[in-house]
Amino acid sequence: MAKTPLPKAPLSKTPPATDATAVGPTTGERALLWAGFPVLGAIALWLLSRAAGWVASLPWAPLQGPFKLVASAPEPLLSVAAVAVGLLLGLVIAFFAELEYVTAEIGPEQAVLTVDRVTRTVPRAETAAVFQDGKHLVLLGHDSRELARLRGDFDTDRFAAAFEQHGYPWRPDGDPYATDFRRWVTAQPDLSAGAHALLKARAHALKKNEKEDTEQLRAELAELGIIVREDKNRKQHWRRVRQDQNGRDGRGTGA
Repeated sequence: MAKTPLPKAPLSKTPPATDATAVGPTTGERALLWAGFPVLGAIALWLLSRAAGWVASLPWAPLQGPFKLVASAPEPLLSVAAVAVGLLLGLVIAFFAELEYVTAEIGPEQAVLTVDRVTRTVPRAETAAVFQDGKHLVLLGHDSRELARLRGDFDTDRFAAAFEQHGYPWRPDGDPYATDFRRWVTAQPDLSAGAHALLKARAHALKKNEKEDTEQLRAELAELGIIVREDKNRKQHWRRVRQDQNGRDGRGTGA
């Protein structure tokens, strides 16, 4: 008895999910970074090697010993070594500069943000505001808590366009809670002793430029409901998280 052939399954007509938008430095910017710093380093070290003998002849010049040593090196060894060291120095600078770029994969469900080899994932549904704060890219939650604060180099217009494309609430005017911040001073009565201790430790870390401790203390303050940022003079300013049981941004306006 002949078998009836099974009908072929129809092709799925489900549209593909919206692709995430990659944002970061352009190919040209990266090429300029990785080519420019080595070339500048090579030129600078070569010029310095040319001037070593003249500097060593100045009685008031510092580091005369190293300059005399450089000036005594024979050619073409001196020029080759200067160019090689300059290229290497430029590559090292380019490597660390690359780490300062903020990159992102921004999609309709979440944003994956990376800087200095640290990645943060922020769901779109939890995001109530996105804005630039000086050299920082900041994402806030519906209770005004910071979901992410990334310090680095980024093109504001490109990031704003990508966030808006996927429905994130980009705030071109900056932090909607900027007026809530107050300058921190010791013994403020409306802060707990624990918060003061953390802010004092963070002030010391800022003075010493200890970035890891600074960010760790920021996270510990956030657990107490305290949002902190610093100005260009490294003075700290703080505000409280705005609790809102209705899932809005704390000002009653929603996201």
